Amino acid sequence: MGLTGGIGAGKSTVAKTFVAHGAYHIDADRIAREVVEPGTEGLAALVEAFGSEILDDEGALDRAALATRAFADAQSTQKLNSITHPLIGARTAELIAAAPADAVILHDVPLLVEGSLAPLYDAVIVVHTPADLRFDRLVNRRGMDPADARQRIDAQASDEQRRAVADIWLDNSGTPEELAAQALTVWNERIVPLRDHHSAGTSPELPTIPVEVDPAWGAVGARLVNRLWALLGAGAVAIAHVGPTADGASGPPVVPVLDLDVIVADEAAAQAAAEVLSANGFAPLPGESGRVHVAADPGRPARVRILVDQ
Repeated sequence: MGLTGGIGAGKSTVAKTFVAHGAYHIDADRIAREVVEPGTEGLAALVEAFGSEILDDEGALDRAALATRAFADAQSTQKLNSITHPLIGARTAELIAAAPADAVILHDVPLLVEGSLAPLYDAVIVVHTPADLRFDRLVNRRGMDPADARQRIDAQASDEQRRAVADIWLDNSGTPEELAAQALTVWNERIVPLRDHHSAGTSPELPTIPVEVDPAWGAVGARLVNRLWALLGAGAVAIAHVGPTADGASGPPVVPVLDLDVIVADEAAAQAAAEVLSANGFAPLPGESGRVHVAADPGRPARVRILVDQ
């Protein structure tokens, strides 16, 4: 699971709620700090690249001094990223490998949208708070300088960009208690069933009753297409959202199941695709010879068909 939201949105409340019920929390910000602590190869590499002036009097990283040098131009920023990103990636992989086999891994990534990371997750949870309310919280509760708060909010992804990747949208316009209650409902009704189906290699029962067309189905299908591309990559010739849920046009009621086609080059590629889907939350539908898979997410009924290019 990917968890994200703008600065001051309330991700920590959601993370605490999930962790209290068994989630395995991986905090991207914490990892970014860990890999450049005193004595690490990360800090040594930064000093070599940007000079000892980025250290404070105690030999720890002075982040403001680093920012002055690392964000001075695109080349310097690239140098910073080339040092820190591999270390962050390696540490994240270590933590994922250490997670229990049946754990819900909650990857808390503030810049998930900015980094185009959404397709890497079974589902993306966005905590949303209007920008003006976040500004008020940052300034009046955290004591942040108003100009700094506004700059940091404006530098992050927009609400529209976050909504485009959000499988689960949590509104934090109210109290922390209200947000925690929303998070608990999502945990019980969506995340735990998704985890259980994923672990057991099963899928939720698909809806069969037609409903009115929802224009949002197109966006959900687009996210699923991106997820399948992330999983299958070069193994697929084409991936498409097909059928009546793809166009979003008004019309007669339809069964709200997202249908997607994955076209592969040959039988070997079809078998490889089936194995990847089965291992990543798309269980094979019995009686379909491994060519039709159903998503484990009960909040996003979806069926994926593997076709061999003729």
